[in-house]
Amino acid sequence: MSITRRDAICSISGATIAGLSGLLTPEQLRAQAAAAQEPWPDRLVERPLRAGFPAPLPLNADGSAPEHPASAAGPITDPLMWRTPNRQAPEIEFDYRKMAIKVDTRGLAKLAGTLRFEDLEKLPRVSGTYLMQCGAPNPRGIVTWTGVRFSDFASLLGLNAGVHYCRFVASDRHYVDEAMTTLRHPQVLLVWMMNDQPLAPRHGAPLRLVVPFRYGNRSIKAITEMVFATPSLPMPPLPTA
Repeated sequence: MSITRRDAICSISGATIAGLSGLLTPEQLRAQAAAAQEPWPDRLVERPLRAGFPAPLPLNADGSAPEHPASAAGPITDPLMWRTPNRQAPEIEFDYRKMAIKVDTRGLAKLAGTLRFEDLEKLPRVSGTYLMQCGAPNPRGIVTWTGVRFSDFASLLGLNAGVHYCRFVASDRHYVDEAMTTLRHPQVLLVWMMNDQPLAPRHGAPLRLVVPFRYGNRSIKAITEMVFATPSLPMPPLPTA
């Protein structure tokens, strides 16, 4: 006897799936399962918005993240997001002093190879206390991060002006592409410390990106690879008549 994927999903109780996902209540999951069995509409129709999403992300008038006093720092609430079957951080080398991160600049910078902690130690160490907010109400928390400004790291690499973006790949194979204009903002950090302690594996050891004026999924955890690229070479000037 064979069953469809939909039948298999619907046969699992909402409470069971909720325990696996850690994100939705049983009632929300049952509503989604019921909606999945409805015929897909043949025209655009109104649908209810997802409750509580996106969560408010308070920003300054210039788009930067408000800075908080270090005394406000504390934990990040669960559930934390990992793209693994067990929702846990993959087993890698978590000690930031032993980090070995692939940096591929594709001929667009003076340096490429493997990033070690001694490379970051050459740069000015900075700390910032910011709200980490997921698109959903949780996870969230005000955290003091310590590391280096990404702009200083980019200068260390000697990136040329034509580099458009960087792709960050995490230990769970999640990745984000971020424009260099964003990464060079002074609040964007590469960090290995959280609340004056080394990053725990669940929070992205040995090194994570922090973009405090974006939702938390942009602050990618446990970086294993950075690839710098550009969509194309600059266009030559148009000929004059």
